Amino acid sequence: MIRTALSAAVATVALVLPAATAALADGHLPDLGGRTVVVATEDAYPPLQFKEPGSGDAIGWEYDAMAAIAERINITPEYEKISWDGMIPAVSRGEFDLGMTGITIREDRAEVVDFSAPYMTSQMMMIVRGDEDRFEDAAGFAADDDLLMAAQPGTTPFYVGVYDVLDGDEANPRVKLFETFGAGLQALRAGDVDLALSDSTAANGVVAASDGALKIVGEPLGTEDFGFILPKGSDLVEPINAALEDMRADGTLEALNTKWFLEYAFPE
Repeated sequence: MIRTALSAAVATVALVLPAATAALADGHLPDLGGRTVVVATEDAYPPLQFKEPGSGDAIGWEYDAMAAIAERINITPEYEKISWDGMIPAVSRGEFDLGMTGITIREDRAEVVDFSAPYMTSQMMMIVRGDEDRFEDAAGFAADDDLLMAAQPGTTPFYVGVYDVLDGDEANPRVKLFETFGAGLQALRAGDVDLALSDSTAANGVVAASDGALKIVGEPLGTEDFGFILPKGSDLVEPINAALEDMRADGTLEALNTKWFLEYAFPE
């Protein structure tokens, strides 16, 4: 077993949860009476959500967080799997009550869905093979036209790769598209691409679990806040924010960070 030693990379829990203030002012959380909340998941973004090797069970930081939210505001989550590229449109149409898969809070997305308050802040990192010596930073990668990047279309890593690393051309042939983050990592390890971008939450986890097969190079390419997504105007936003604030205050969010970024052992 390989232990994820990530003491320097534990994601920082966001402290600003303004929509929760009123709900917590009288000292108690809202009670939604056991209401069923249908949650869209991808199960492909460790350690936030993924299939446990061996058992195949869906586990991760977000599942534990959602269980804690459900206990606090009395809801019953029901999980349905969906691909990343379909999640935001489906939630925006009201096909799901909530979506979760380490979703970066961005203004363009906020035009079609509502976000919860941030539950985590992370940075974008460059993942390469452990023996990579052709480049050490984003400029070095961009300067070599033979080098290829893996990305999921429509994700923050895709846009950072296109606009912050390369030339801003979303059709740049150096960007090879994959349906899941895991598929891109497999291509990286196989030598089919030379770089994958991910937030530090996932990047440090997969590198620590790779036993030297992968490493991080260069400086962080920026910071991002993660939030749950909900249909526009959802009445769940304020109760969920209240629960997140309560979890921050009582140490639950910190405990989840310790469990999933320090203590969880990925099988070899």
